[in-house]
Amino acid sequence: MAHIVLKYFHMSEEQNKPVRRLRLRRGGVEELRKITDPVEFAISAADYLGIPPFTLPPGFTPNPDYMCDMKFEAWSRVKALPIARVNGRLTVAFSDPFDLPAQEEVSRWCHSKVWPVVIPSSELNDVMNSLKQAEDAANPALAMETIMKGDDEGIEMSADSKTEDMALDASVDAAGDAPVIRMVNSIMVEALKTKASDIHFEAMEKTSRLRYRIDGELVERPAPPKALHNAVCSRIKILSNLDIAERRRPQDGRFKVKALKKEVDVRVSILPTVHGEKVVMRILDKANLAPGLASLGLDDYAYKAMKYAVEQPHGIILVTGPTGSGKTTTLYSCMQDLNKPNINIVTAEDPVEYELPGVNQCHVNTAQGLTFAGILRSVLRQDPDVVLVGEIRDGETADIAVKAALTGHLVLSTLHTNDACGVIARLFDMGIQPFMLASSLILAQAQRLFRKLCPFCKQPVKPDLEMLEINKVDPKPFEGIEIFGPVGCPKCHGSGYKGRGAMMEVLPISPKIRALIEKGGDAELLRKLALEEGMVTLKEAGMIKVRAGLTSLQAAFEVTGGE
Repeated sequence: MAHIVLKYFHMSEEQNKPVRRLRLRRGGVEELRKITDPVEFAISAADYLGIPPFTLPPGFTPNPDYMCDMKFEAWSRVKALPIARVNGRLTVAFSDPFDLPAQEEVSRWCHSKVWPVVIPSSELNDVMNSLKQAEDAANPALAMETIMKGDDEGIEMSADSKTEDMALDASVDAAGDAPVIRMVNSIMVEALKTKASDIHFEAMEKTSRLRYRIDGELVERPAPPKALHNAVCSRIKILSNLDIAERRRPQDGRFKVKALKKEVDVRVSILPTVHGEKVVMRILDKANLAPGLASLGLDDYAYKAMKYAVEQPHGIILVTGPTGSGKTTTLYSCMQDLNKPNINIVTAEDPVEYELPGVNQCHVNTAQGLTFAGILRSVLRQDPDVVLVGEIRDGETADIAVKAALTGHLVLSTLHTNDACGVIARLFDMGIQPFMLASSLILAQAQRLFRKLCPFCKQPVKPDLEMLEINKVDPKPFEGIEIFGPVGCPKCHGSGYKGRGAMMEVLPISPKIRALIEKGGDAELLRKLALEEGMVTLKEAGMIKVRAGLTSLQAAFEVTGGE
């Protein structure tokens, strides 16, 4: 037999013919597995071997009675999970149905015949990770012991530049020990696997605490023992080119991590506290950047208004929202749409979070006298078409940005206000004249990040009328509409939510609004006129996401309830 053919037939509704066929040579199952989608491989293998394919229900947890005294590690090694027992025969799901010795081993352990079914390896891994996390949470000491004994293959960490001479203390030896290195590596890998945006490592009175911010929520994980807290902090300082002997003053640094087939930047902030140093690491993954505005999932009104604004030859676009609301991501999405060979884009950022090819990016360094205003003056002598200012913090920066917009440049920046209409009042407070603002402002926008419901386990729920009433939302649009709520499953680590999206309140500057700004109109009058012209408020944008089944009422009100 020259080769094995695994068939996976997916019948096209339009063409009514098979559209996929997988082929490999003898002994090449592993090769095929590497290049094939796990679901396709499972269906193809089941078809070839004549055994049923299977998919695990959301939130599946194996019955302990079916585990047959096999330890978790043993089930993980044979890549299998017990599903059910019928008439003395145990149904077992295998992700590798070609591994006959594994099936024999399960049969010996369970003292019964095994009826194999095939599941995608991705589903098996999700359940295994969930079981492992539950085991770690129940026994943190064992989890740390496993980390300290484990290996750290496949992960590489490096500083942004060559390490300079640093002050040394007794922590150096401990920071260089293999267990501490593995511990830090393991923390980073778990953060990447769970798609955490931040890692918090902090010192309590008698313990250390480790938390990941996943989809905007802090989740606690097993932490290293307090005795190793200083060693772990020193290891992170060494990676970040920081002074490990300095424990009384805050320090900031960054390093790179190569793991899980990708490279990410890690921004480090170290703060002395009463019981020791607190380390916060922000993970900056370029893979999370949207390639353009169209990829942000905006509602139709917001997308058209933003698209029109960024296509203007000059003027100022202001994005507002609290820290961590995705303002930088939105601005970078705008820049990606604008980034063309015939357009010169220059930025002033504090700090530069993501490096974009083709964009000239400058770091703000206040300690060296390099402020936003100072960089902006120099930038305007660089013949720019588009200027991005990381944040307008003072009147001087605001004045230069507005004048740049008036002199033929497209300026994008951020500001801290509660809503889009608040931008005008904020700039008035900074000393910008009404006639200058009216002539330069193209669009003001406010945004929040909402938690998306896990698509694998969300379930229909009835709208909570009391919650709607408390938050002053009209219940009529929800009549006859099916909305969804969180449940929790291995794919979302039991939270019911997976990933985040942006909801926006966009204020395009129409002729009527421009005239009102020129007269120095207040925010309330502006808001009233904007609503009459069709502006969608943050709260209504949240309700649109709820009715679309993307998030729950509770998650929407978490970020828009007071708006």
